Amino acid sequence: MAGVGDRAAKDALYAGFAEVAKALASGRRAEIADVLAQGERSVDEIAEEIGQTVANTSHHLRAMARAGILTTRRDGTRIFYALAGDRVGELWSALQDVAATHVAGLEKLAAAYLGDRDGVEVIDREELTRRLERGEVVVLDVRPEAEYAAGHIAGARSLPVGELRRQLRSLPKDADVVAYCRGPYCVYADDAVRELSRKGFRAWRLIDGFPEWKRAGLPVAAGNGDNGDG
Repeated sequence: MAGVGDRAAKDALYAGFAEVAKALASGRRAEIADVLAQGERSVDEIAEEIGQTVANTSHHLRAMARAGILTTRRDGTRIFYALAGDRVGELWSALQDVAATHVAGLEKLAAAYLGDRDGVEVIDREELTRRLERGEVVVLDVRPEAEYAAGHIAGARSLPVGELRRQLRSLPKDADVVAYCRGPYCVYADDAVRELSRKGFRAWRLIDGFPEWKRAGLPVAAGNGDNGDG
């Protein structure tokens, strides 16, 4: 019979802790965590976002759910997944921070994906909060509409980056515009700011994204509403 401090029991305990790490131990699963940090999504939507088959995506999702970091619900024939709680989102954020600080070459990998950011001006959460309160800025959520509906910065307008060019005329020409997306490694906001700047707008990207804004306890809204006033 195992006693207090038994090695086998300790091994089992630490193996249990490691199950969470294993649940994120692939690039695909890390990307899934990034998508679900925005809100609940269906299997089909997740598969499309990460560029994988539904079968392969389902395999990853089931493994993450078994480790306890995802929850599921069924709506008819569709299965939806979500992060199991705010702490899982914090874990994903911490993993990115640690990697950015300690993983050799990560900065080059990020630059290869995001491109040259020299022309992309950045605004932090505190400054954006002040400017929103004073009504001095138009805020664009350039993520997919489903992510906007799941949760967005209060007062932001949904304008997915793929629709930006067609919708530019709907923006006041003299407006200051801030675009945001999923987080610090999301390319959508960079692309939006570059396009807005080319068209003569004064544009910035939020320094990180919606999950960080929400975790900071700043005003958020959900649903499509009237797509403007949160």
